[in-house]
Amino acid sequence: MQLSSKSKGVLGVLALITLAGVGCWCYQLANGLGVTGMSNVNSWGAYICMFMLFVGLSAGGLIVASSAHVFGIEDFKRISMPAVILSTVCICVAGVLILIDMGGIQRVWRLFTGPNFTSPLIWDVCIITAYLVINILDLVWMSRGQEEKVRKLSYVALPVAILVHSVTAWIFGLQIARAWYTAIMAPIFVASALDSGLALLILALLGLRAAGIFNVEQGLLSKLARLLAVFICVDAFFVGCELLTMGYPGAGEANALAIMTSGVTAPYFWFELVGGLLIPFLLLASAKRRESMGIVACASALVVLGVACKRIWLLFTSFVQPNVFGGPGITLGTAQAANDPVFENVWAIIGSYAPTLPELVIICGVIALGVIAFYLLAQKLCTK
Repeated sequence: MQLSSKSKGVLGVLALITLAGVGCWCYQLANGLGVTGMSNVNSWGAYICMFMLFVGLSAGGLIVASSAHVFGIEDFKRISMPAVILSTVCICVAGVLILIDMGGIQRVWRLFTGPNFTSPLIWDVCIITAYLVINILDLVWMSRGQEEKVRKLSYVALPVAILVHSVTAWIFGLQIARAWYTAIMAPIFVASALDSGLALLILALLGLRAAGIFNVEQGLLSKLARLLAVFICVDAFFVGCELLTMGYPGAGEANALAIMTSGVTAPYFWFELVGGLLIPFLLLASAKRRESMGIVACASALVVLGVACKRIWLLFTSFVQPNVFGGPGITLGTAQAANDPVFENVWAIIGSYAPTLPELVIICGVIALGVIAFYLLAQKLCTK
């Protein structure tokens, strides 16, 4: 299929954004992570937020595709190819973001020569690598029409898709320094992967249909929207369990809950609850509204934005109050603090973070590259 002039224009803009992101990444490599908004107090920033988001978006897509073959859901087999393409692209975007967050990418080979298998971070490297291999095999065998191999692989892909987001959650849940990151992290992450991944898949299918690349029946999209409403309920239940765990008298996490509900991360918390859960559920609860693709697209977009907000409040609420008592605080470690002649901005007792322009441009560049990859792969591998 030849690219239309409109498609060429969109891809051209995305390519320019990608190039801008590469330029800012080179600037970051030359000057270090000090060019970001991160510091010793907020050691994780926008890169980690987007990493968590895209791992979940990826897992949701592969879960839908694998379930189609494991449980024999014929309707879902129809969308297996675009779902796996989306899953592959999203996990690649997540992997690139985590490499960028590491800063010294030239030393990434040390992950393989001296891995620390007691660290959840190396578990994540292993499971994401296995996950990517499964996605690639899925794409190859689907494109060749080797249905039996795809079916057998799905029995492995489904638990791995669940595990990939569970391992990401364990990076948080196993931190004893952050008490409210508990065992419930894994179920919460999987639940949000289900609704955000399915929501993004619906948006991608609508986009492919509008571009004339892949035609999806409206009835199938309505079924996916109904399933999305169920996933939203599951996600809301786990969020409620988390809030109960934090707010229960004597749990010791009332301070974190107060910051989340009325502090600096409160806008993200309330948007996720109202805009990312309540409103999308109300939009999709009606069979009549599910017939409107405009409403389905709006609800799906709100779910993705809501889960993105969840990643923000989940991550940064824990950094507002550093785990240090007494003394002047924590040295920031930023380039600005190091160059302060009177040392007024060296110490911090309250965490604060805002992404810098280079960070934002790099993230936009990586996402733009992912959109280009999805479009080109879908055009090549999907049929009308």
